[in-house]
Amino acid sequence: MSKETDSDSEPQQLQYKVDAAQVVPSLQVIILGDGAVGKTSIAMRHTEDNFSTTYKQTIGLDFFLKRMALPGDTQVTLQIWDIGGQSIGGKMLKNYIYGAQGVLLVYDITNYESFQNLEDWYRLVRRTFDEERMPYVALVGNKTDLNHLRAVKVAKHKQFTEENDLKSFFVSAKTGDQVNTTFRQVAADLAGISLSKAELDVEAPVLKAQIVNHEQHDPDVKTPDIRSSQNPKCSIQ
Repeated sequence: MSKETDSDSEPQQLQYKVDAAQVVPSLQVIILGDGAVGKTSIAMRHTEDNFSTTYKQTIGLDFFLKRMALPGDTQVTLQIWDIGGQSIGGKMLKNYIYGAQGVLLVYDITNYESFQNLEDWYRLVRRTFDEERMPYVALVGNKTDLNHLRAVKVAKHKQFTEENDLKSFFVSAKTGDQVNTTFRQVAADLAGISLSKAELDVEAPVLKAQIVNHEQHDPDVKTPDIRSSQNPKCSIQ
C-alpha cells in the first residue's frame, strides 16, 4: 500500500512543479502626467501597436497588460496603469500609485506647461512612498515626431532627471519610435536584468497582450499605425 501511495503522489508533485514554473512575475507600472500628453497613446502603442487620432479623456484609470520575454528565459507581465491627467487632485490617486514598482512621468515636448507640472506629479509620488521604498521613476518626453515644435529643451529634460536621479526616455507614440524599447528597458530594470545594446534594440517577443478598459479613455492624441499593412494611410496628429 505504501508503494501505491508513493506512486500516486509522484504525479501530484510533478504537477506542482510544472504549475510553479508557469508563474510569471507581474510588474506594476503607473503612467502619470497632464491630460493630452499621450499617456494612453504610449500604453496602446506598446500593448496593441495602435494609435488613433480620437481625443478622449481618461476618467480615473485604464488598465493594460502585456507579457514579454527578457534575456535569460525570463518572462514578466507588465501591468500598465494609465492614470487620468485630471486625477492629480483626486482622493483615489494615492491609492492608484501606492504599491507600484515603476512610475513613468510623461510630458509633451511641445507643451512646456506639461513639463513644469511634473514637479507636482513627482511631489505626489514622493509623498506617497517612504524614501526607502521609492519606486523606479523615469521621465518620458513624448511626441518626438514633433521635434520641430519642441518647447522643452533636451537640457531641461536632462537637468530634471539628474536632479531627481530619474531614468530618461524620449518616445513618439504616433510613430512608435522608442516606445517598445522604453518599456523593455523598464521591465528589465525592474526585473534586475542588464540588457546589452543589441538586446535592447531587439523588440521583445510578445507572448500575450490585452487591454482591460474601465469605461474610460485618455485625453491623448492618437493616429493609426502608419507601419501597418492594414492601415497604409498617413494620419495627422
